[in-house]
Parts: sequence; structure tokens; C-alpha cells
Amino acid sequence: MEEQKNNAAKHAFFYFLSLIALVFVAIATGTIIFQIINKEIVDIINEYSGLYSDVAIRFGISALIIATPIFYVTARQIYKNLASGALDKDSGVRKWLTYLILLVAIVVMISWLISTLNSFLGGEITTKFILKSVTALFISGFIFSFYLYDIRRDKAVGKKDKVITSYFYVSLALILVVLVAAFMFVDSPVKTRNKKIDQSIVDDFSRLSGAINSYYNYYDHLPENLEQVTMEYDYIDEDYLNNPQTDQAYQYNVLGSKEYELCTDFITSNKDKGALDDFYNQQWLHEAGYQCLKQKITKEPAGMEDVRPL
Repeated sequence: MEEQKNNAAKHAFFYFLSLIALVFVAIATGTIIFQIINKEIVDIINEYSGLYSDVAIRFGISALIIATPIFYVTARQIYKNLASGALDKDSGVRKWLTYLILLVAIVVMISWLISTLNSFLGGEITTKFILKSVTALFISGFIFSFYLYDIRRDKAVGKKDKVITSYFYVSLALILVVLVAAFMFVDSPVKTRNKKIDQSIVDDFSRLSGAINSYYNYYDHLPENLEQVTMEYDYIDEDYLNNPQTDQAYQYNVLGSKEYELCTDFITSNKDKGALDDFYNQQWLHEAGYQCLKQKITKEPAGMEDVRPL
């Protein structure tokens, strides 16, 4: 009796662990395919849900690398116990947890379909909607059909089921294809780090631009140099005046009464990253190498011209 309880606990552990790993594998696979679709089919309206995200595809890669071996090891242990008779085909643990996996597959499918339909109703390209819907249906349907077949099959002891084996090999092959495809699209760790360095430069430029704009609206002329800005505003310190990669000072040039430029070296280009098409991103587009980004003074709202930040 005690041994049966221990075996039930062990089998429940394997089923729960395989369920958790399966959820990660399914979501990661869907995420990678969705991001590849977003990358290949560009939507001119640039809705948030339709943008390619390098962060999302990196999560997908990480989840697949970690969760896939866990799922296949635990699943192998489960079906090994089934074949040997250590796990009864009709045991309550197996039935309850298999149906739980089926429920999770349905919930994942419904969630994906709701998300894709919502994006489609929001104006997403029909092709993207169809491809994402097919992806959601295929992944969820594949999982659902596998476990439905498994729970309904007549014999499990002492028999190597060809259908189960086929499911395992086909699913593993598909996961490997998705993983290889993901590595073809995702940026390398070095390139990702370089983009983050360039983004920190853009953030510095944005802060400096805001301070220069405030300076102009208060004094009615542009500052002669960036040091005047740091002396005027406490929230702009010397850390914002140097390139974090080269440690060289940013170049500030006055071009006209209301125009100026900020110059420095960038490691990468951000013109093809698929960023949100808003004013901020259009304002700081740059190529790799030494770049000068021209800016214009914007007028403060009425009543704010004489407000001087501390």
C-alpha cells in the first residue's frame, strides 16, 4: 500500500513536470513562429502586436533549450513506466493529469486565437492573421491529438506504440527546425549588447535635447555648448556628455537660431530594426559610424516659456 502511494506521487511528479515543460515548449514555439511572421510580413500601420521583437524570440530560444530536454526526459520516463506496467493505464493519476494537459492545450489555443483575432480586427494584415491562426491551431491540435490518442488507446503494457513514437520524433524534428530558424533571425549576444550601447547614447541625446529645448524657451537662444546645459540643469550631469563606448565627448554644433545637431560614433544602425513609427524613434534614427543627428527647437505650451527647471 505504501509503495503504491509512493509510486502515485512519483508518477504525479513526472506528469506535472512534463506539463510545465510542455507549456513552455508550446508557448516558446508559438512565440518564435509569431515573431518570424512579424519579421517577414511588415505591417505598414506598425501596430504594437504586429512588431518583431528580438526580446520575444530570445525568450523563445531560451525556453526551448531548457524546457525541451525536460519534457522529453519526463515523457520518456512516463511511457517507460506505462510499458513496464509500473504505471497503470487506467490509474487516476494518469487520467486526471492527461485530461489536465488536454485542458491546458485548449486554453492555450483559445488564448492564441483570441489574441490573433483581436489583432486582425485592429487592422493587422490578413496574411499574418491566417498564418498565426494556423500556427496556433497546429501547435494546440498536435498536443491535443497526441494526448487524446494516448488516453484512449486500448493497450499500453509491453507494447511499443508506433503512433506515440511517431509523435515524439515528428515533434522533436519540428522543434529543432523552429530553433534553427530562430537562430537565423535573432541578433547575436554581441550585436544585442552593441544595440543597447547605442540605445543608451540615444537616451543621452534625448535628455540633452530636452534640456536644450528648455534652455532655449527660457533664454530665447541656444546654449553655446553642452557645459552651459549641465550648469543650468541639475538633472543633466557630465555622465550624459560622453559616449559610453568610446568615452569621447558628444559633439554639439549650433546650425541656426533654432537648429542644432548632436554627433557621436554609433556601433550599429537602428533604421531597419522595425521600431515603433512614432516621433521619438523617427527623431533618433542613425546609421553605424560617426553620425550627426539634427534637431529643431519645439515651442513650449503657452504659459510654460518662463518655467525654469531646477
